[in-house]
Amino acid sequence: MTLKTEKWRLLEDRRRLVPTAGGLAVDDLLAYSISDYGSPPILHLYTFEPAAIVGKYQDIRAVLKLDRCRERGIAYNRRSTGGGTVIMGPDVLALGFGISLRDKRIGNGVSGVFRVMSGVLLRALEHLGVSAGFRPKNDLEVGGKKLAGLSASAEVGDCVLFHASILVDFNVDLMLDIMNTPAQKIYDKGYSCFSERLTTIRNETHRNVTMEETINAVRSSFEEAFGIRFVSSELTSREREKAADLEKGRYCDEDWIFSHRHPPSNMGEALMKTPGGLLQVYLSTAGHAIDQVIITGDFFSTTEQLNRLESALKWTLADPDRILEAIGEVWEPDLIYGVSPEELKDVILAAKANCDTVPGHQRPDRTSQGRA
Repeated sequence: MTLKTEKWRLLEDRRRLVPTAGGLAVDDLLAYSISDYGSPPILHLYTFEPAAIVGKYQDIRAVLKLDRCRERGIAYNRRSTGGGTVIMGPDVLALGFGISLRDKRIGNGVSGVFRVMSGVLLRALEHLGVSAGFRPKNDLEVGGKKLAGLSASAEVGDCVLFHASILVDFNVDLMLDIMNTPAQKIYDKGYSCFSERLTTIRNETHRNVTMEETINAVRSSFEEAFGIRFVSSELTSREREKAADLEKGRYCDEDWIFSHRHPPSNMGEALMKTPGGLLQVYLSTAGHAIDQVIITGDFFSTTEQLNRLESALKWTLADPDRILEAIGEVWEPDLIYGVSPEELKDVILAAKANCDTVPGHQRPDRTSQGRA
């Protein structure tokens, strides 16, 4: 008896360059399709029209020379994931991937997501003859030169949206012309030009690798890494309607494009007296995942230890088992003196329970309280 291979959805458009607003809207749709419409994981592979796309929290006016973008016919927009600015076009593969954080294959928390996804893309590059490495937290590089940028967000239900831009080839002159990056800043870091900070698949392989080859390598790598098979798919009528709403309400909206404010998050806090002192947790959520957690109090611990712990908890699903699993990844004896992983988990869950009951609560400033 032959076991059935799990099938995931593959959205492709190899016939044309995708408009910026439309491509970003479809990427955002992926998490909704999985969380709300019962879809299996979805991989979206495509190429943008020439465009500059800033990260979720960047100030687009500070980053880009918008007049030069308009003069050269370069579109610009803001994506829903973090990270820096990417210059897209026909020689840069755009990748959007949606999957539930409950799927153990994707890892646990932000570090797990980037570790797993970077591994998938490094395997794809190997298929093409490129030996690359992962530079935490969001670049793939060859010999210190960036070849791909990674970003992600977890804001819809229990799903994560993962983004990547993979440089098959690249126009350095265009980047220099439209980005507000002073030459002195580059020289101060020891680089004579951007071309010494970036590389491409074609440059590394010394051959004219096609976009078709790159897409096939990425597809194969996903199938090998996750033990699945992709089925080419089209959007359903409900998905097309949702994508159109996202395109109009977000990516065609100047308030979105020109904003650089963090989106609102549910906030909560909780306190617990422990043998080691007062333990205080501030927590924000995005969907069913932890967006950010700040752990403080009058206990003794080091900033480095707590930073590792907070990083492990970011994007972890806010349920007891997954929280304990994330804590266990970095826990060591007396990491927080007098506090057990179970006690910390209980305070985190209490803060999560308070998220919806403290309207307008503000994210606290990081202080040195409780830090050695």
